[in-house]
Amino acid sequence: MDFNGSGGGNEVHNNQFYPSEESKPLLGEMSAQQPPLEGNNNHKAGPCSKRSLLLSSSGMRYKLLQEGDIQVCVVKHPRTFLSKILTSKFLRRWEPHHLTLTDSSLMSATPTGYMEAPLSYSTIEDLQLLSWDNAPKYCVQLSFPGGTVLLQAANSYLRDQWFHSIQWKKKIYKYRKVLNNPSRWDVVLKEIRALVDMALSSPLQDESIHQAPLHIISTLLSENINLSAQDHENIIVAIAPLLENNHPPPDLCEFFCKHCRERPRSMVVIEVFTPVVQRILKHNMDFGKCPRLRLFTQEYILALNELNAGMEVVKKFIHSMHGPTGQCPHPRVLPNLVAVCLAAIYSCYEEFINSRDNSPSLKEIRNGCQQQSDRKPPMPLRLLRPEPPTPPPTTTLSPTPALPLSPPPSIVNSSEILVELERNNNTTNTLRKGPSEGDSEPNLIDCLLVSPALNALSIQLPAHADRVLGCFALILKMLSDYDDWRPALASLLQPIPFPKEELKYVIQRFAEDPRQEVHSCLLSVRSGKDGWFQLYSPGGVACDDDGELFASMVHILMGSCYKTKKFLLSLAENKLGPCMLLALRGNQTMVEILCLMLEYNIIENKDTQLQIISTLESTHVGLRMYEQLCDRQRELKELQRKGGPTRLTLPSKSTDADLARLLSSGSFGNLENLSLAFTNVTSACAEQLIKLPSLKQLNLWSTQFGDTGLRLLSEHLACLQVLNLSMKSLCSLNMNSTKLTADTYEDLKAKLPNLKEVDVRYTEAW
Repeated sequence: MDFNGSGGGNEVHNNQFYPSEESKPLLGEMSAQQPPLEGNNNHKAGPCSKRSLLLSSSGMRYKLLQEGDIQVCVVKHPRTFLSKILTSKFLRRWEPHHLTLTDSSLMSATPTGYMEAPLSYSTIEDLQLLSWDNAPKYCVQLSFPGGTVLLQAANSYLRDQWFHSIQWKKKIYKYRKVLNNPSRWDVVLKEIRALVDMALSSPLQDESIHQAPLHIISTLLSENINLSAQDHENIIVAIAPLLENNHPPPDLCEFFCKHCRERPRSMVVIEVFTPVVQRILKHNMDFGKCPRLRLFTQEYILALNELNAGMEVVKKFIHSMHGPTGQCPHPRVLPNLVAVCLAAIYSCYEEFINSRDNSPSLKEIRNGCQQQSDRKPPMPLRLLRPEPPTPPPTTTLSPTPALPLSPPPSIVNSSEILVELERNNNTTNTLRKGPSEGDSEPNLIDCLLVSPALNALSIQLPAHADRVLGCFALILKMLSDYDDWRPALASLLQPIPFPKEELKYVIQRFAEDPRQEVHSCLLSVRSGKDGWFQLYSPGGVACDDDGELFASMVHILMGSCYKTKKFLLSLAENKLGPCMLLALRGNQTMVEILCLMLEYNIIENKDTQLQIISTLESTHVGLRMYEQLCDRQRELKELQRKGGPTRLTLPSKSTDADLARLLSSGSFGNLENLSLAFTNVTSACAEQLIKLPSLKQLNLWSTQFGDTGLRLLSEHLACLQVLNLSMKSLCSLNMNSTKLTADTYEDLKAKLPNLKEVDVRYTEAW
């Protein structure tokens, strides 16, 4: 043996000295007797003393080493001569190496000399700390069969850091090997507890100290899916201490989700998962990087909802996250809760979307799915009531175009009457698909909205999805009840079209809040993007209350800093129809809005001004406020004396009663053009229409107007020249004494398959 080290550096790494030790049992490692610290004269061995562990009472903490520079010396020797070798004056050759602590071995950046080959953790039999009385050397001794590796550090702190880091790597390597092939689960459970204890008692401070055991246990659970429920609970309880200050890794989240779904009433859910979820909500910064944490939080909340008290338990949990004071001390709780709720709601609709033959998943939409040629024809969405058809679908993913006043018709020419009919084709409303911006989640409006003219969607969700939807909609309601959370909630909550009372309650809370940062969020967040203000307006996709919530929004906006000409101009440009419809029904806020539009001269078109005046005069409150306005604005009276409007457009969703109330409020003898398109009028309104002697153009597109009404119109409106219809079910048509041509008549019969009675006497087609 060459004590001087010359020529011996390359010999000591022969594999015969490194037998495998992977099957060595781990139990009892953590309870090994600790040798006394150096300095105790009763335990010295000559000039050199050694110890295997530092006492925990020292309180020192170390960062886990992954690599570093250190001096290395390797000596081959029989174990009985170790003491003589360590005291020998020939122990002088040290090699500088940059060592890396991999998951399985010690490796040198320069694999030569003593560290020509990696030193596997499985070959290390023992670790000890060494120090000399006669020289300030700080060493870690690694014993392997037939030899010793000495690592010399610059000081005692670095030596101890190397010692604890190598010891940690060695034990984690062994645990990973042993738990990778479990035999008896009672033994495995003991090993897991020992692993957890080791992580909790380690003097090393590093994220991986707790994460590495969690990943080992996570892999163990993912590869052994047939465990009993009791084994599940025992393992969860065993690792609970590690989860107090650490997020569970993804695979462990899957295991927790499964437990929540299969055993929602288990005490583990309350006692173990509650602090874990609380920590996630308080400290998570981005669910996009760890979506399984979000899924686990969803499943935990659904498990709480399965308890006997149901939503009361969920409510107590939400309150615990907010805290007892008026201000929540954790700024991440609200955005994390909102992210969890919206993701759960998305999942409900994603199941519906994916069930359709032509519908890509939300993931495909995120990735910009444009390959539609191989998809089957889409099935139409079920609407609550019939709607006009949209133009044929295109293959581009352009934004939703604005809806024209009337869809493209098939025009049947007559010298006196132009009858516009709906196209008789098989085109159906298709699901609009568009790539989302960046990597964010696609907006459900972009995924579900068929046309801007839609009022509501009738989507039949599965029972489970409906329960999920109800649960998380209620959570949004709870969040809106906290004053300090409401401003941030208003900015975080994006419009999602599902008609739930809980969501409507949230928007109502926003509308009633006097703070500008809250109710300003009701408006569009950016140009071309509808906000709650647009969606809940009459005719909007979420409006199911005849505009009551919309009126509340306008009231609070006009009652604060939005009482400006700019806001009135926006209403006049985009929401004049809904405002007039609600004013026609006696809503005081909308009456005030129309009066302000007249007073500030917002409306320039004289016909529109006259229509607003007629709307105001149709109700007692409107008439009173209009008279007060006229006392201040004399020119309004002059405008009215010149006669009624020549053009009039009734707001969409108006009824027969609305039309009757409007026409009875003033003079409409000059009315030549009347549009009732997209309203809810029926043939009963014909009694009012025949009182308009000057009417030349009438638009009845997408109404419930029928044969009886058409018969009255044909008998009384002698000046009528243009009539727009969308009635494929028309059975009777009277064209007597018109200049109807034979070609036009043939086209009429082709477009109206249900036509049975036709009066074409005294025409070219007779």
